[in-house]
Amino acid sequence: MSKAAKPAIAQSLRLLVPAGKAAPAPPVGPALGQRGVKSIDFCKLFNDRTKDYIQGVPIPTFITIEPNRSFTFVTKAPPTPWLLLKAAGVEKGSSRPRDVIVGKVSLKHIYEIAKIKSGDPAFQGMSMRNICSRIVGTAKGIGLDVSY
Repeated sequence: MSKAAKPAIAQSLRLLVPAGKAAPAPPVGPALGQRGVKSIDFCKLFNDRTKDYIQGVPIPTFITIEPNRSFTFVTKAPPTPWLLLKAAGVEKGSSRPRDVIVGKVSLKHIYEIAKIKSGDPAFQGMSMRNICSRIVGTAKGIGLDVSY
């Protein structure tokens, strides 16, 4: 008895790539190369799609690689902690959140970040108030004080 060949399935890959700075160097090159995809093709498409972002903003990217080595990718909004730290003007979060406060953000900052994040699939169908409350929780979790 011979085993029937299993149908090939698509592979998925998640990367955090700086906007407009994708290059065939690590982490993009090795991650795509070991799956048989030409990384230069991805880099050209990614850089073209993220040309409206500020250079270097980390963009979560989900890549789906088909068995014939073609690929599609979806980009999301920058991570919430990164946006909060930039709004507060702080380099990095607290090592002891809620005990040591490293910066301060206002509700205006929270609302602007919520508007950016409202387009993400994770926040689809949520009210702006719920998105803001999640962002406030993230701010407190990285050592930022929210001024009301």
